[in-house]
Amino acid sequence: MTAGTSESWQLYDKAGVTALIDHNFPQARDDIGAFVIENLADMTATVRLPIDNKFIRPGGSVSGPTMFKLADISAWIAILSEKGPMAVDAVTATMTINFLARPAPADMICHAHLLRLGRRLAMADCRIFSDGNDKMVAHATCTYAMPVG
Repeated sequence: MTAGTSESWQLYDKAGVTALIDHNFPQARDDIGAFVIENLADMTATVRLPIDNKFIRPGGSVSGPTMFKLADISAWIAILSEKGPMAVDAVTATMTINFLARPAPADMICHAHLLRLGRRLAMADCRIFSDGNDKMVAHATCTYAMPVG
């Protein structure tokens, strides 16, 4: 699949969104790691980031930049699940993150929910948790600029 085409695109398909990312932005995994799309539903995405030592900061917690990247890619995944290949060129316009609790050195799970998905902008609410703990460790809001065309 290439950006701008709709060949056999199915909404809410984890395999399709993963293939779309791996084809158009394979370096994402080099940067953030081996993220896994766990669930796609109406305007939402749940993404897991397995944590390894490169994400752990002094003191034993997951680093802030790691959580920022997870929120960012989770919002993009939610957009891709709704818009498919036409949204590959969507880019982060703004992002605000609040770190709420010290995350355990465990897999991080992000629940991204699209609050708005318009022609020019998409806005997402992202909630990050340490695996096995229901206490939110970070909250982000993200606005993406949608490709014109």
